[in-house]
Amino acid sequence: MSNSILVKPYQKIPIEENGEPLVPIPLSLFAVESPHPYQKLGADYQGKSPYYIRQGVLQALKKAQTELQQQYPGWKIQIFDAYRPVAVQQFMVDYTFATVLQQKGLKETELSPQQQQDIWQQVYQIWAIPSHNPSTPPPHSTGAALDITLVNEKGNTIDMGGEIDELSDRSHPNYYAKSTIAQEQSYHHNRELLHTVMRGAGFRRHPGEWWHFSLGDQMWAWLYNQEQPKQTIIAYYGRV
Repeated sequence: MSNSILVKPYQKIPIEENGEPLVPIPLSLFAVESPHPYQKLGADYQGKSPYYIRQGVLQALKKAQTELQQQYPGWKIQIFDAYRPVAVQQFMVDYTFATVLQQKGLKETELSPQQQQDIWQQVYQIWAIPSHNPSTPPPHSTGAALDITLVNEKGNTIDMGGEIDELSDRSHPNYYAKSTIAQEQSYHHNRELLHTVMRGAGFRRHPGEWWHFSLGDQMWAWLYNQEQPKQTIIAYYGRV
């Protein structure tokens, strides 16, 4: 990784850890991607479960699903990923870098410094830097971030017009916002439904990823402060 990749703006938000525990997500209440997508690739959680989040985050997630089901009975939030140790973050960053190389037909030993830099920039559009510095934790390592989508009453995944973790412009939440094509309008509607129920429960959405929501971490505080510059807040969940 090049040192010229800068700290992201949200990582400058101070953290005052409140000590709230990680708790298991009651998987019977939600839909779940199983087996876990990163474990399937070989990520080692070292005995910890990816299906854990902070207690307050779980309460808010339940509230979001209740709101969803009032509008669409039988629908559920599907948990793709939640708690992620820094070691797993590193594994997925390295995996993604290797995947991009393969897609481009390149070998790491033959890359120019500029090519290497360009690929890392692409990787870090989606992935947070796997920092061990307690003042700049990757969001998922705090237990405050979730990657999610929706399933309907039949258990079928709702089409959002892009895959979770996709390295493309389609990952931007508003990618389809101005489309006049009916199918693409439905993708935008589905993304907005997910956003609305999560935001109503207190979450904030990653500005570049339709699937990523957090509550209480640095990104959440940073996004809140963009909306309410006169009422600045700080993060209360750090790395666990």
